This record gives sequence, C-alpha cells and structure tokens, in this order.
Amino acid sequence: MEEVHRGFIKEIAVVGLGYIGLPTAIMFANAGFNVTGYEIRKEAVDKINSGRAHIVEPEIDELLKKAVESGRLKATADPEDIRGKDAYIICVQTPLKEDKTPNLDYLESAVKTVAKVMKKGSLVVIESTIPPLTTLRMAKLIEDITGLKAGEDFYMVHAPERVMPGRIFKELVYNSRIFGGITPESAELAEKLYRAFVKGQTFKTSSTVSEVVKLMENTFRDVNIALANEFAYLAHQYGINVFEAIELANTHPRVNIHTPGIGVGGHCLPKDPHLLVWPAKDDFGLIRLAREINDGMPLLAKDLLFEALKTVNLPPEKAVVAVLGLAYKGDSDDTRNSPAKAFVEAIAEDVGEVRTYDPFVRGTHGSVEDALKGADAVVIATDHSEFKSLNWERLGSLMRTRILVDGRHIVKEPPEGFVFRGIGRGDC
Repeated sequence: MEEVHRGFIKEIAVVGLGYIGLPTAIMFANAGFNVTGYEIRKEAVDKINSGRAHIVEPEIDELLKKAVESGRLKATADPEDIRGKDAYIICVQTPLKEDKTPNLDYLESAVKTVAKVMKKGSLVVIESTIPPLTTLRMAKLIEDITGLKAGEDFYMVHAPERVMPGRIFKELVYNSRIFGGITPESAELAEKLYRAFVKGQTFKTSSTVSEVVKLMENTFRDVNIALANEFAYLAHQYGINVFEAIELANTHPRVNIHTPGIGVGGHCLPKDPHLLVWPAKDDFGLIRLAREINDGMPLLAKDLLFEALKTVNLPPEKAVVAVLGLAYKGDSDDTRNSPAKAFVEAIAEDVGEVRTYDPFVRGTHGSVEDALKGADAVVIATDHSEFKSLNWERLGSLMRTRILVDGRHIVKEPPEGFVFRGIGRGDC
C-alpha cells in the first residue's frame, strides 16, 4: 500500500456518488488520497461539497464533513474535473429493464466518460454489480475509444462492493474484498490501493470469476429466502407459526433457514439472479422460480389483508389501509425495489384509501398516529426499529376498525382486540 499510496496512485476519481460511491469516496479521502467525486445530479454535488450527505447512513455526516474540510474530497458535475486521474472507481447503478434483462446504460455512460478523460497507465475499477463478462466488454469499449491496450496501457478490475445499508462504513473496512483483474497485474494494483482502508481478507482472481462470485452470493440468499417463503405458505395450510418452526429447525448444526417476509428488496437480491443467468445459453429453473416466489410475497400480504377485511364484513373498496414502511430495509431510506411499495401498488386500486408512513422516507402522513387515525387496517411492511415498540392498545383506540397485518414478524404476540394476520402465522 505504501508504494501505491505514495507513488503511482495519488489522485482518485469516484464516478457515481450514491449509496456505494459516496462512502467509498469518503473512505479513500480520509485514508489520505485526493478524491474527486463525479455525479451528474447537481443537487447532490452541492450538498456533498457543503459537507452534508444526500443519503441516510450511520456515521456518514461526520465522516463526510471530515473529508470535505480536509480538502481531500470534492464533488463535481463537470467531467473535466476528473481528467488525468491515477485511478477511476465506477459505482453506478445497473438496474433491470421491464423484461428483467440488465440495463447497462448507466455503466456504459460512466465508462465512456472515464475513457474520454483518463490517461495512459490509469487504473479503472468497476464496483457495480454486473453480468458475467461485462468487465472484459467495458475494457474493449475503453480500447475502442482511447486506442490504449487493456492490461498494457491501462489496468481494469472488477471489485464488487459487499456491504449492507446501515453498516456500510464498518463493512467497507472489515468485510473481505475480491479483486478481479483482466490481468494479474491489474488485480494486484487494485488490492494494494484498497489496502489503504480495508482490514478484511483480500482475494485476487479474474474479472469474470469476480463478477460471478458477487452474483452467486446474492442468488444464494435469494433462493434461500424463497425457500423460507415457501415454508411460510405451508405454515398457513398447516395452521402453525413458521417462525417457531424455523427457530427449532435451525438448532440443527447444518441448517440455516432464512427469514420469510413480505418480499425481497434493495439493489442486489431482486436483480442479481437475473444478471447471473442473463448471458447463459441455458435456462435455470430454480433461480428464476425463486425470483417469482419472492416477487409474489406482496400479493400474499394482500390476500391476508383482504381475508381480515372479510372477517369483519368490510368491503375492500370502503377500507382505509395504513401501510407502515416504504423502505425495503429497516432503519434505511432506501426504497429501491421495495416490497413495501409493491404492496402499496398492489392494493391501491382495490381499497378505499391507502396511507403511508415511514420515519426515513417521505410518505403521505407524518406520524404513525396521523396514518392510523380513522383507519381500518394497518400493515407493517418494513422492519424499522420504531415499529417494534409501538403501543397497539393506544394506536388501536385511534382506528375505526382494528385490523393488523404483519409482513415482517415484528409483532410476536397479536395485540388484544385486533384481527391479526401475519405472513407465516398460520396459527392466528
């Protein structure tokens, strides 16, 4: 690290200052590098340069302020400001299109921007999660634009992020990292660079292996969550509490069943299985079926809600439903691929009114009390900490009808006086 830090790499450009790019830029700046963050959203640039983060994450405001005030981090919307840097780290989104195929427009745009301003000898790192063989394609794109030769005139690496919102700064330091180079020298250089702050294990491999590893990790989780969700469906048929069954099953030393719920969200799990199989010549039924199961969980929550409405003889079209949570994950403002939002969309045309409240995301109401006043049903769609200590007796007194649907297993014991339904709670 000393050789790289003090020698070849001094100036770094981070392209894309979102949930991954901004924390990464902060870490490199506070490790002593001069970092310029490139972001096309001017409002985000202005906010960052004032020392304020445009995303919610523990520690980010303090660490960002330190980086900006030191003079080692600045943001820009002008690509000329990232000309001639020693290293470029690309952290842009790679979403899915409506047909579930990858949209690589953002990545290609970022790579083209880098190609137009990079110098001979630059290191280009892609942190974005991408389909197999994409790093090689992006290296060829740079070659076509610049006339430089990949592996000789510039270095190219895929170094996937492996962090979870709410723990990003800790995991950037202590999680293991993989550096997949188009050449061994590329991987070696990236590993030395990231050792400026990474204390976890590091591994070097090829870019395609790195791409597949990242996608395998999240596909593993997605498939296992789908299995847990299948168990939840069975629990309703058998009249049992699936969470009790899972807890007992997990006492087996070789069993680790995941947690079922209203759905799978975020920028990784709903997307990465599609990226993994997209370039493949054959179909892969298990992976695609798991995606279908997890995508369908908001509809199970809808069925539980309508079943509860039926028990009190309330037509759905007359019901006022309050949804608690819009983020895909507890104590986060991240709504990407949120099952909570999918649930809202699923019921919107079938009920009289949908209200939403989220302490981190702007909803239709500013508090739990406002959302529940005069409501007929409340649905917990996100596991925010605030929702785990709600006084249901008090909140129930504000409601017109007391129906509670728990999509996140926050309510362990159904509150007295409520019609209660929960995903996997076949015992209720």
